[in-house]
Parts: sequence; C-alpha cells; structure tokens
Amino acid sequence: MLPPGLPGGMPPAPRDLAGHGPNPPRFAWPEGARLALSFVVNVEEGAELSRSSGDERNESTYEAREEVEGHPDPCMESHFAYGSRVGIWRILDLFDAFGTKATFSACGRAVAATPALAAAPAARGHEVSAHGWRWERHAGMEEATERAVIAATVQAIAQAAGTRPVGWHTRSAGSVNTRRLLLEEGGFLYDSDCYDDDVPRSVARPDGGRHVILPYAFDTNDMRFAPGGGFVQPEDFARYCVSAIDWLLREGRTAPKMLSIGLHLRIIGRPARMRGLEAVLEHVARTPGIWVARRRDIAAHWLAQETG
Repeated sequence: MLPPGLPGGMPPAPRDLAGHGPNPPRFAWPEGARLALSFVVNVEEGAELSRSSGDERNESTYEAREEVEGHPDPCMESHFAYGSRVGIWRILDLFDAFGTKATFSACGRAVAATPALAAAPAARGHEVSAHGWRWERHAGMEEATERAVIAATVQAIAQAAGTRPVGWHTRSAGSVNTRRLLLEEGGFLYDSDCYDDDVPRSVARPDGGRHVILPYAFDTNDMRFAPGGGFVQPEDFARYCVSAIDWLLREGRTAPKMLSIGLHLRIIGRPARMRGLEAVLEHVARTPGIWVARRRDIAAHWLAQETG
C-alpha cells in the first residue's frame, strides 16, 4: 500500500514495467542474424484531418506550424500531397536499388482516395499494413466507432493492395479497446502499438492462438526533422539510425534484437533528406548480421519459434 497522503495509486498489475530485465529472451533470426531491421513507411496523405474532407478541424502537425480554423487549409493539404505525388515514387525507387523490402503503414482514407499508395508498394513486394482510417489518435474513441474504423481500413487496403493487411499501428495513442478490437476482428497477425522493448512478444488471441506485438520507435524516425526535433541535415538522420543499428548489433552477439526505422512519404521523400536514407541503406548493405524484413515476416518468424 502507498503511505497515506500521496496522490494517485500504484500502476495497474497488467502494466509490465520490468520486462525481461537482465535475461532477454533467447531466440534466433534467420541465418543467424543479430538484428532484425524493419523500415516502416507511413502513408497518411489524404487521411490527415482537413475541413475540405468534412473533418471537424484541419491538421496542425507539420513543419509549417500554423493552424487554420473554420475553413479549409490549402497550404497544409499541399504539404501532405507532396508525399503522394512525389515522395512515394522516390522512396520506392531507392528501396528497389538496394533490394530492400519494407512495410508501408497506410491509412485507409489515404488509400481509398489514392489506391496507388497501396497498389504500388504491394506490386514491388512490400507489405501494406493498417494505420487507421484517418491519421488520428484513437484514445477516447467510442468502441463502436473504432470497430467500424478498423473494418473500413482493412477493406480499403485489401481492395487496393490485393491482400488484406495483417498488421496494425495506431497514430500515437490507441484506445483502451484497440488491441482487443483487433483480436476480435480477426485476421491480424501483429500490431505495433508498443514502444517499450527491442524484441517482440505476444499475447493470447480469443481462438487460443498468439498475437504478436512488434515494438516501434519514435527516435529512429524521420518525424524528428520537424522543427526542434533534432534532425536538420540528412546526416543527422543517418548518423542516429546507424548508431542504433551498430549498438543493437553489438548487443545481438548474445541476444538478438529488433529495430524499427520510421519514414514518411512527405518527410524523408524530400530531395535534401533522401541522402540520409540512402546512407542508412548503404551501411546496412555492407554490414553483416542484419536481417532486413517486412514486419509481417518478422512477426511470423517470431511466432513460429515461440509456438514451434
């Protein structure tokens, strides 16, 4: 019990703050790799909040921080459109040059508006996973609404990509119901609503199987090119990501690890920043011990070892 007079209570029992401690799980990535590396390309263009799309307000989170209230914001819409008009093709071509396969985490409304955002990555062998319907947090969302959002997102991606998504990631905060609704919807192999580890884990599904939780990261992420985020030059992004890769490779000599590198069509897709992504891909190409994989492949491999 807490001593009397202290505010609040104790963290709830289901919240695991200890993790594996000094005893990380023992497992193996394919071909003895020490690090599973996942490139995640967030596809949000057309799914950002916009009065012209009938939303309650305009999106205000971007490099140009100026909120327009009460009417559409063509400036913000144009910033987002750069990703779908230009950035996606630049990123796809660079991945092709290195033979890299990534996960494109796509919002349903973005794909419904521009099907090529899912169709083009799928045609080149990338995974297309689900990132919500609109680009929005789910915290506080009514359960019935969230259930409908999940279903609509799955349908839009399945129609454009030719196969249903098996992965999910909520923008920032999910609701207290999100994971349960994903499990009840069925068809999901994993979700990435987790930032607390460097290895996957799993939880029980209602059918008796296991659902994989793949950790994501906001530090090895091009979102830090936003003002005050820490990245200015492309070398900033490359140096930071390479440092994370090399450190986890070192730890991976005794306990394999996983790393996510987050990208956005409209951010890393700008010409001055592409060199940062290219430098990371060059480092990965010349460094042994790294398994670059789609998230669905990482989740399936983890699950096979866990249940095998």
